[in-house]
Amino acid sequence: MSQTDSSTTKSQDAASQKLKALLVMGNWKMNGSLAANAKLLADLRTGLAEGVAEASAHFAVCVPAPYLAQVAEALKATEITWGAQDVSARDAGAYTGEVSAAMLKDFACTWVLVGHSERRSMHAEGDELVAEKAKAALIRGVTPVVCVGESLAERDAGQVHEVIAKQLAPVIALGAESLRQMVVAYEPVWAIGTGRTATPEQAQEVHAGIRQALSAAGAPDVKVLYGGSVKSSNAASLFAMPDIDGALVGGASLMADEFLRIGA
Repeated sequence: MSQTDSSTTKSQDAASQKLKALLVMGNWKMNGSLAANAKLLADLRTGLAEGVAEASAHFAVCVPAPYLAQVAEALKATEITWGAQDVSARDAGAYTGEVSAAMLKDFACTWVLVGHSERRSMHAEGDELVAEKAKAALIRGVTPVVCVGESLAERDAGQVHEVIAKQLAPVIALGAESLRQMVVAYEPVWAIGTGRTATPEQAQEVHAGIRQALSAAGAPDVKVLYGGSVKSSNAASLFAMPDIDGALVGGASLMADEFLRIGA
């Protein structure tokens, strides 16, 4: 085998290994009903059976808490895992309206989103609280997906890395052992639900910075997902970037075929 052939084979092997590691996670946000969910879940099962997506990509959905029982029942015999969109920093007690990590575990949740930009902006959740939620999830064996990202004003001011470093700092302070059990999702706020998407190069630049921070903290292999108007038409170019390990998908996760094709 020539040196060129050897290099090509190594490149193909690396691409194959990355595909196997891809995590495509849907965030239904505040959408759904028992009837609509039943159809969506059935379509996801059918799509997987028909090979719409690569069998080696892993799919997950984070759904509104009232539907966790329905989703757990519908997906229990599939390779799709599920989780919630938020969790309390408290384990139990007089916290009306809160949902604890122990409760999520009762529904066999693998994942929970913490620090999504909508929680940060609409519910005034700060960086320290996000870290506390991540810690609470880990204690109960639920994997936190820590969301970070900058606003358009912050990007235009050249503050992207500074903003994300600040958001990550309390999570990193939990220590390497905790970090290694998490997932990080980079979501530029200006690209969520707007139809605008960071270019693969813009996303990679931020992901590389996140990877550098995680590596310095002793957790270089943490999955770092990209979120922000991800769809099947732009997923491949994003996933081609070396530090993008998958996607956190919003609106497209409500359409089974489109969602599965993101991992195709």
